[in-house]
Amino acid sequence: MNRTPLSDMIPKSTQERIWAAAREFNYRPNLIARSLRQQRTYSIGVLLPEFSDGYSGLVLSGIEDYMLANGYAWLAASHRHKEELIREYPQLLYTRAVEGLITIDTPYDEDLPFAVVSVSGHKRVAGVTNIVLNHDHAATLAIGHLHELGHRQIAFIKGQSFSSDTAVRWQSIRKVCKSFGISVEAQLTAQMEGESPSPEVGYAAAKRILASKARFTALFAFNDVSAIGAIRAFEEAGLHVPADVSVVGFDDIYGAAFHIPALTTIRQPLAKMGALAAETLIARIASPEKCSADVEVEPELIVRESTAKPAVASSSAAASGRG
Repeated sequence: MNRTPLSDMIPKSTQERIWAAAREFNYRPNLIARSLRQQRTYSIGVLLPEFSDGYSGLVLSGIEDYMLANGYAWLAASHRHKEELIREYPQLLYTRAVEGLITIDTPYDEDLPFAVVSVSGHKRVAGVTNIVLNHDHAATLAIGHLHELGHRQIAFIKGQSFSSDTAVRWQSIRKVCKSFGISVEAQLTAQMEGESPSPEVGYAAAKRILASKARFTALFAFNDVSAIGAIRAFEEAGLHVPADVSVVGFDDIYGAAFHIPALTTIRQPLAKMGALAAETLIARIASPEKCSADVEVEPELIVRESTAKPAVASSSAAASGRG
């Protein structure tokens, strides 16, 4: 009933008899009494920017799957990038007696007496384990794919300033572009603005790139959501993807494969990262003295329909749209 790891060893017939008896007598475990007796709550906190079907949602699904399989409950709070909530929510979760905290794309520097695992955390903080992506490899996969297709004039959409991955990913992109001999032009670089998790911010960034009139044949976007917004901006300007402009996203959210055209992207194993964060946190709760600084995971290039070789006329057409 408590979903402990040993419960699977109980014969199925016995499990069925236990559940039948519980239903007959309307039995409900007293979690408060169990917590007092064991001095444990078997609950953890999760702090994330927002509940959405993109990055945060996929990481959260991995956390949920692992916690449920291991008899833990979780309390989640979204701070929506508000500084006061980023400071207050860890304290609030601590007062709810969580045994540890997972932060998702959220800066953490609170001094609280429990284990912390940070998904996409890049700051070295005492007592915090970071789950991070190999961004150098991710940039090599994306830029290498476009370079192999023949693209040399590439536009970029950077993440919002508050995103944990923005600076480190941009550093990797610039380094990899230099290794391929690709110039990173200021007029072909736009940073997403605003806190919305919708494609609107990518749409606006792509509009600014188009307004520069600089020529380009491909775009590497910060995430899939911004790539989808950019594709809309390109289509409105009379540019077709991938005939006129190739587009590469990042994350491989559920909708990437079903967008038209299906999105070529860098798959960040988000659900795996969530499960790994949960596994790491539970291990640290059991052995507080064991704390590794970083756990790195690898990306994967997923090639779909939004990238192709540049057309002969696309480099001039992509500068300002058709007509």
